[in-house]
Amino acid sequence: MSHALLAALLVASSTATAQTPVPDGSAPAPAATEAAPAAPASPSAEPPPAAAQGDSVTREDLDAAKQELREEIRAEAAKQSVDSGEWNEEFPEEKRKLEVFTLDGYFRLRPTLFYKFDLGKVPGQELFPRSPRSAGENTQSFATMRLRLEPVFNVSEQVSIKTEILGLDNVVLGSQPDNLYPGDQHNLFGVFSESQDSAVDMLEDSIKIRRAYGEVKTPVGILRFGRMGSQWGLGMLRNDGTCFDCDYGDTVDRIQFVTNPFEGWYVTPMFDFNSEGVVDGRGSQGEPVDLTQSDDSHSWVIAIARRDTDAVIRSKLNNNQSVLQYGLHFTYRTQNWEYDASTQNGIATGFIPRSASLYIPDLWLRYEERNWRLEFELAGTFGNIGNRALDAGNINDPTQNQSLRVAQFGGVAQGEVKVANNKLSLGLELGFASGDKAPGFGNYPARPGSGTNGFTEPGDSEGPQFRCGSGGCSDNAIRNFRFNRDYRVDLILWREIIGGITDAFYVRPSAKYTITEGFDLYARLIYSQTLYAESTPSFTSKALGVEANVGADYKTEDGFIAGVAYGILFPMSGLQEFDSTLRADLETPQTIRGWLGISF
Repeated sequence: MSHALLAALLVASSTATAQTPVPDGSAPAPAATEAAPAAPASPSAEPPPAAAQGDSVTREDLDAAKQELREEIRAEAAKQSVDSGEWNEEFPEEKRKLEVFTLDGYFRLRPTLFYKFDLGKVPGQELFPRSPRSAGENTQSFATMRLRLEPVFNVSEQVSIKTEILGLDNVVLGSQPDNLYPGDQHNLFGVFSESQDSAVDMLEDSIKIRRAYGEVKTPVGILRFGRMGSQWGLGMLRNDGTCFDCDYGDTVDRIQFVTNPFEGWYVTPMFDFNSEGVVDGRGSQGEPVDLTQSDDSHSWVIAIARRDTDAVIRSKLNNNQSVLQYGLHFTYRTQNWEYDASTQNGIATGFIPRSASLYIPDLWLRYEERNWRLEFELAGTFGNIGNRALDAGNINDPTQNQSLRVAQFGGVAQGEVKVANNKLSLGLELGFASGDKAPGFGNYPARPGSGTNGFTEPGDSEGPQFRCGSGGCSDNAIRNFRFNRDYRVDLILWREIIGGITDAFYVRPSAKYTITEGFDLYARLIYSQTLYAESTPSFTSKALGVEANVGADYKTEDGFIAGVAYGILFPMSGLQEFDSTLRADLETPQTIRGWLGISF
């Protein structure tokens, strides 16, 4: 930084010199300096030679020198911010006055209209639920709301408790009229209802503490423990669901320690409690006990990343420097036994020797310049399940206890270019998720197919993605990779009708134009197809459809958010029925989504 300060002084000195009148043919006058103690006169001192007329400094020379020094100052400032700011950003509370309580979050309201989401299919073949009153009704309109709070209690500058609380989470407006309250006899007909009461829906908490964890900052890293969100890369596989339009989100019971061994590098070991099996609740009092560790499912996780904080990224980009970030998230998960406490799959209860293990690598890379960006994520899930039995009574049945392999992978590539003074952004996204020839998409493998023992048959849209029987397994591999449901690429096909990206390939060009700060218009076109025709309802065609989305977003500095989006899907032959007697002309579904909200 000393070089930058010296350069600043030189710029000031040069500016003073440039502002001193210089007579034609004479040398520039010396710049004024601060008074200093006089040095003893030296008898040998000679007066400095007069500057020659040809050596005079012009204003153009000074301007060029000042510009060069300014560039050096900017580069030095950017370097200083990278050198000293990153670790401080990881501990933001240490750099400001301690606030005992802070609160972030948002409130949103989303009015929505769906039109012809049944695709005009005959009753019983629709992929999206239709009206229970009449199959002829093809319009659904409603509005939902959500209050999301993130209170933080700072015990000290190093110790804090962080939480996430959801209130009225995705409650449909008008869905809890007081006349439905158990035992309420005030109104006989619903038309007389004047109030809403959350207690009407006993299965949906009006207030839900979704996450709570402790955070302790130490000289060597950050310790976090409790129930927290899980996010990595683009959110293709692990997505914490904290975006304004998100509905799901990955929540894990975890202990983790974030370390910063080298500048810009973060190494985070983690231990996840995925499933603890049999737990004795000890009645209404006392501490519950995990009765056996043999049925536990745990994950050992390591994340290694080279990344910059938001402040450093802004500093680099503003100084025309590139930003390269990348990392690896790796999970090893095991479960030896699984407890079957349900008689849904059979009459027996007890322990199933699952002998399962999974290896889940997830690579992420992002390269960014001031006017363009490239970003990639590639993930996979590999492993095996030693015994596929779903009922404890079938663990020794050779037709029910076969082993299965897991081999899934998927990826996303995004590119973005900004033009017209960064007002126009042009983007392209490519995505794929592995699959196989098993009938059905595989987003809901617990949903039984139409075949024997619940396996899928041609024309099924969902069900298990393996097939076993008395003669063994004709397909013993689960290959369909599933994107996180909060990773959204459209408004209709993957988000609503199919329910998530799997066994597919899609291309999405997009454009966004900023009218003014906080007001954006955008458009995108999405082509989608499966990797295998056998996975579609048609069983013969891969093409699913082309969807067009347009919309507008508006945000203010004080947190108000508003927007509207329109989507239309042109379905293709892959969504047609396999059984020719059940086929009908596919209709064009459309949607209008709006949102109002306040972010704080």
